[in-house]
Amino acid sequence: MRSILFALALAISVSSTALAQQNPTGAPEAQPSRALSAASYLDRGNGWFKKGEFERAIADYSLAIVFDAGYADAYYNRGMALAGKGDLEGAVRDFDKALALNPRLVEVLIDRGVARQQLGDIDAAVADYDEAIRLNPRLVDAWSNRCGARFNRGEIDAALGDCERAIKLNPRHAVALNNRSIILAEKGDVDGSLADLDRAIKIDPKRGYFYINRAKALLFKGDARRALNDLDQAIKLDAGDAQAWVTRGVIRAKGQDYARALADFDQAIKLAPRLADAWHNRAITLLRMNRLPEAEADFARFRELGGRRKLEAEQLWRELKEQLKQK
Repeated sequence: MRSILFALALAISVSSTALAQQNPTGAPEAQPSRALSAASYLDRGNGWFKKGEFERAIADYSLAIVFDAGYADAYYNRGMALAGKGDLEGAVRDFDKALALNPRLVEVLIDRGVARQQLGDIDAAVADYDEAIRLNPRLVDAWSNRCGARFNRGEIDAALGDCERAIKLNPRHAVALNNRSIILAEKGDVDGSLADLDRAIKIDPKRGYFYINRAKALLFKGDARRALNDLDQAIKLDAGDAQAWVTRGVIRAKGQDYARALADFDQAIKLAPRLADAWHNRAITLLRMNRLPEAEADFARFRELGGRRKLEAEQLWRELKEQLKQK
């Protein structure tokens, strides 16, 4: 019988650059008062941003723009704050304005690429990373992020080449190691994938999704115990990551710990109501618990969301229902 480990794709990560800082072009006394005011608001906005106070940061960046409508850094930083509060479309608009004022701001190109990638506009993201690399071929984040975008386009070998370039430029770039690990797993090199994830976690042990990805790689090796330990750590680091809850629920369901698996899927759906994998795996678990009406309702929701492996899921669903009828 097939495992219920279904559609647990490893997550590609992206890196964002740092905020632009106040950078006066001359001595303060030589600057016009309006430029001074704009720089002051930018600086104060950066302080709010670092505290996670995105609304206050946006307000100050907007005041900086009022004082200096040609201040590219203010548009860039406001875009970063908008992205921080989840307004990716607004972020892209501000990145567009910053680049219209200064097309050579490579950090803005990278971050616009990140926003576009998160919005699902992979081709536009790749174009931004291409231009950033053209302007500065030593930008590790641009190579690493293009690796992730190309992977999402199915360009596996090209993606691997980009990750290799990023790691050559900076062997301690944890995101590039994470991204390469996903490609290696896709190509069947699970040991190589685990080695990259071990290195990434050693370099940056505070990123929860590194542990999620390692847990998924460990599942390919059949090591559910270590995978559960990694998922517990991922949830400890970031309890808001729905993928951690889904993955842990899948392992618990495979071990017939259905009650706790169901609780994990419930939490995943609460965090991410449109996460198709959560609805699908909860439907399978409910079916195994002989709660057919609830299972069918969940599977109907999965169909609405259009999971990436819909045909495979339909087949698995039919097989499981038939097996339960025969018991």
